[in-house]
Amino acid sequence: MIRVLLAEDQYVVRGALVALLGLEADLEVVAAVESGEAVVPAALLHRPDVAVLDIDMPGALDGLAAAGELRSRVPACRTLMLTAYGKPGHLRRALGARVDGFLLKTAPPEELVAAIRAVADGERVLDPSLAVTAWDLADNPLTPREADVLRLVAEGIDAAEIAGRLFLSAGTVRNYITAIVTKLNARNRVDAVRIAGEAGWI
Repeated sequence: MIRVLLAEDQYVVRGALVALLGLEADLEVVAAVESGEAVVPAALLHRPDVAVLDIDMPGALDGLAAAGELRSRVPACRTLMLTAYGKPGHLRRALGARVDGFLLKTAPPEELVAAIRAVADGERVLDPSLAVTAWDLADNPLTPREADVLRLVAEGIDAAEIAGRLFLSAGTVRNYITAIVTKLNARNRVDAVRIAGEAGWI
């Protein structure tokens, strides 16, 4: 019997997945939680073999952050990520977090079940439609400091306040923003935030 922990914030989707997996004779959903923060406590209590985690969950921990905590706190539990979108940034973070599987929510039910079994058997699973994306992932061109600046730009903070927070001069911050826009081949700072966000660089 494969013991499964399920994390999905949408009640209807979570219930449907519990019902779907319950139809399989070799799968048992031992816990179904609605947030990333609840993943590790549930795993420590129920000791699942596989955690099926939605990437996009509200709160301080999304699915990928929860997967990272799970790897360190419950290393015997393997992780299969589910997402509605095959964003390069999500895939990059998933590969960086060394999750065991990555599947789109649009996959047929039998593919999800097969992926859980494969992950439980020690295999790694990647949704076939994302294979090309995995090959095409570009390296992050931003330095850590540039990423810090762009994160604050994304929050709508002006150059003067960014300078104060990062202990830089306003001119240095403006230079960073110009360099970021150039590196990302963006039209402006808003476009740079969009590009870096979609790529998972900030």
